[in-house]
Amino acid sequence: MVQRKVLFWSIVTALGGFLFGFDTAVISGAEKAIQQLWRLTAFEHGFTISIALIGTVLGAMFGGIPSDKLGRRQTLRWIAVLYLVSAVGAALAPGWVPFMVFRFLGGLGVGASSVTAPLYISEISPAESRGKLVGLFQFNIVFGILAAYLSNYLLANVGEHSWRLMLGVQAVPAIAFLLFLFRVPESPRWLLLHGRLAEGKDVLRLINPATVEADTAAILTAQARAGQQSESLWASQYRTPVLLAVAFAFFNQVSGINAIIYYAPRIFEMTGLGQGAALLSSAGIGLVNFCFTLLGVNVIDRFGRRTLMLVGSLGLIATLGLVAMAFYTQRFQLFGGLLVPGLLFAYIAFFAFSQGAVIWVFISEIFPNAVRAKGQALGSSTHWVMATVIAFTFPYFAERLGGGNTFAFFCGMMVLQLVFVLRFMPETKGTSLEGVEKTLVMH
Repeated sequence: MVQRKVLFWSIVTALGGFLFGFDTAVISGAEKAIQQLWRLTAFEHGFTISIALIGTVLGAMFGGIPSDKLGRRQTLRWIAVLYLVSAVGAALAPGWVPFMVFRFLGGLGVGASSVTAPLYISEISPAESRGKLVGLFQFNIVFGILAAYLSNYLLANVGEHSWRLMLGVQAVPAIAFLLFLFRVPESPRWLLLHGRLAEGKDVLRLINPATVEADTAAILTAQARAGQQSESLWASQYRTPVLLAVAFAFFNQVSGINAIIYYAPRIFEMTGLGQGAALLSSAGIGLVNFCFTLLGVNVIDRFGRRTLMLVGSLGLIATLGLVAMAFYTQRFQLFGGLLVPGLLFAYIAFFAFSQGAVIWVFISEIFPNAVRAKGQALGSSTHWVMATVIAFTFPYFAERLGGGNTFAFFCGMMVLQLVFVLRFMPETKGTSLEGVEKTLVMH
C-alpha cells in the first residue's frame, strides 16, 4: 500500500513530463497553417516556432525559485495552470502576437517542470527505486511526443481550423494534471527544511512508517550541516555536484540528439531518401526513442546509472562514427539496405537507454536538500541553452562543413563523455539522497 502511494504520486508528477513532450512536439502539426494564416515571413515563422524554446530556457533558469519559496507541490500546480492557459490561449488566439504570448507561457511551463517534477519525485522516492520513479518523467516526455504526433495525425483533416484543435487538445491532460495534484502531498524534505517538522514526518510516515525517525534524523542532520555553511549554489563545498550537473547536461546535447530529432527528415534526405520515406523514418525514431527509454527506466535501479552511461557512450561513439564515415564515403547503403537510417535508429536506442533515461535522475540526486532546487535549475537550464544552440546551429554547420564533419564532431564529444563517465561520474544507485550528499559535498 505504501509503495502504491509513492508510485501514484510519482505518476501524477510525471504527467508534467507528458505535457512537456506534448507541448514541444504538437507545434509540428500546426506550424504550416500558422505561417499561411498570418502570412509570416521566414524570420517571423522561425521566431514563432522558437518562442516556446525561449520560454523553456527562462523557465528552467528560474524554476528553482518558486520550488524553494512556495514548495514543490504548489509550483507544480502553477505549472499545470501555465500548460492549461497556454493550450486554450494558443488554440483561441485571434492574432499572431497573442499566439506568441501563449506559446511562450507554455515554454515557461516546460522549463519549470523539467526542474520541479524530477526534484519532487527524487525527494519522495525510496533509495532502491528512485531511478525508476524519477525516470518516469523522461518516459512521459517521449510518451507525450508520441501522443502529440498521433493527435496531430488524427486531427489533421477535421476542418479548416484543425490546427487550433491540435493545440487545444492539450487542455485535457493539463486539467487532469492540475486536479490530480490536489491528491499529492508536499515534499517531506521541503517541509522539514522549512521547519514544518510534524507535517514532514506525516509524509515520511506515508512513505515508510518503519523508517520515519531515522529518515527525519538524517534529513535534519544534513540540514544542520548545510545551515552552518553558505546556501549559495556557488559555495566551494558544492563544486563537485555543480561540475557534474553542468558536464552531464552539456554532454547530453553535444551528442547531437536534438539536431537528429528536429532535423531527421532533412538528414535522411541528405542521404538520398525521398520525402515520404524520410518522414516515415522520422516517425520510426519516435517509436524507438519510446521503447528504449522504457527499457532504460526499468533497469536503471538494477544496473545503475554509471553502467547505463558506459553502454550508451560506447554505442553512441560507434553509431555516430559510422554515420560520419557514410557521409565521408557517400556510401549510404550496405548489403542492399539503408545504412544511415538504420544507424540513426541504433543511435536513438543507445541514447534513450543511457542519457535519456539517466539525466533527470542523476541531476536530481547529486545536490543536497538545501540547494537541490537551485542545482536542478542549473542542470536543466544548461541542458536547454545547449539544446537551443545545437538546434539553431546544426543546419548551418551541416551545410558548411558537410554531414561527415558534423557527425564526427558529435562522435568526438561522445569520446569525451566516455572519459567523463569513467573518471568522474559516481554511482548513486541505492544510496539515500543524504548518503549521496556525504560522498559529493565537501564539509
